[in-house]
Amino acid sequence: MTITTADQAGPPPTSAQIYQRLRSHLAFLKMGAAAQALTSVLDAARQDATTPLEAIEALLAIEVEAAEHRQQTSRLHFANLPAPWSMDDYDFSAQPGVDEKLIRELATLRFLDDAANVILIGQPGVGKTMLSICLARAAAQAGHKAYFTTCEDLVRRLTKAIAEHRFPTGLRFFAQPRLLVIDEFGYRKLDEDGRSLLFEVINARYLKGSIITTSHVGINGWAERLGDPMLAAALIDRLLHRGIIVGIDGPSYRMRSHQARADAFRKAAGTPAARPVATS
Repeated sequence: MTITTADQAGPPPTSAQIYQRLRSHLAFLKMGAAAQALTSVLDAARQDATTPLEAIEALLAIEVEAAEHRQQTSRLHFANLPAPWSMDDYDFSAQPGVDEKLIRELATLRFLDDAANVILIGQPGVGKTMLSICLARAAAQAGHKAYFTTCEDLVRRLTKAIAEHRFPTGLRFFAQPRLLVIDEFGYRKLDEDGRSLLFEVINARYLKGSIITTSHVGINGWAERLGDPMLAAALIDRLLHRGIIVGIDGPSYRMRSHQARADAFRKAAGTPAARPVATS
């Protein structure tokens, strides 16, 4: 007996079989969000009489959104931000010493395109670290790799990398992110090895990636804090070549927050508010 092509092919698959195959394909491709939304997308397509092309686009859009969310979560985890602050949390009215227009411009992240650096300088408590975290979060949310560290921790990790014979890997870790935040620059004096390691990082990123530094010491005082005028000059030269200095000359942002909470407690207790605390 001759077997026809139709006999070999068998009956056409049912809608239920096609549905199960589609779910299997999505699972194989690790498109979990699309697989989970498949039923609702198909139901919506039947209800709204959309075309197959529109249904496919809607399904893939769901998967793309889920993938973007996973990637953003991963970037934020890598960024090592010590607080969940975003630019919306910064109260510019509480800190008249900061140039809001300049900060808003930095928040566009255009400085990353030029591998420019941002140097935030001001007394303790004026909001330097908060602004650096806000800018790093904005960068991570925009799809850039960012990393936050203190100057002390950076030196400590690279010192450990040397001891473990993996300095190139350690240096590459700090050189690769599109944006590196070095908080508390000059907070503690560094020894000769620490100064050299800090310079290695800044030199490795020179004209390749942006750095945000925060310091309560003015640039004129960096040579004294670093303990090496020649190295300080080379370091400053690289940071300022494409550098934006943001000076914050205002009251303590942190002290204002503490005082607001204290006044709230006093009000609840029925006692008069305290006088403003001098921060100069």
